[in-house]
Amino acid sequence: MFTYERRANYYETDMMGIVHHSNHIRYFEESRLAFMKSFDCDAIQMERDGIIIPNVDAYARYYAPVRFDEVITIEPKLIYFNGTRMEYAYTARKENGEIAATGHTMHCFVRPDFKPISLRKAYPRYYQKLLAQVTPQE
Repeated sequence: MFTYERRANYYETDMMGIVHHSNHIRYFEESRLAFMKSFDCDAIQMERDGIIIPNVDAYARYYAPVRFDEVITIEPKLIYFNGTRMEYAYTARKENGEIAATGHTMHCFVRPDFKPISLRKAYPRYYQKLLAQVTPQE
């Protein structure tokens, strides 16, 4: 299980003193990029290789507020991958283990001209690495 840890910054909070809801989507993205890098699917290198990974859907559900300087741990899971699309599920937990937020993001793979590509055909090395990380939803 891969986890990504980060501390909430002051500038990420709102007038109520809690992390603004939009930042959870950013946290999810940070965790996804760190997860992908951990198994040699670094987004920067993939872009250099001609693969762009746009986000086509994002969702978050909030359970407990995160405040300035609190540490949260995000667990990204690749729950769906078919070579042209992938979906991640996320669970963000506070230091006491309480769930702060859950969510998902959906992505596709395109060339720099935004034409869709299949990693299975065009980039089998990346296809195999991503496929090996799939953890279906329970």
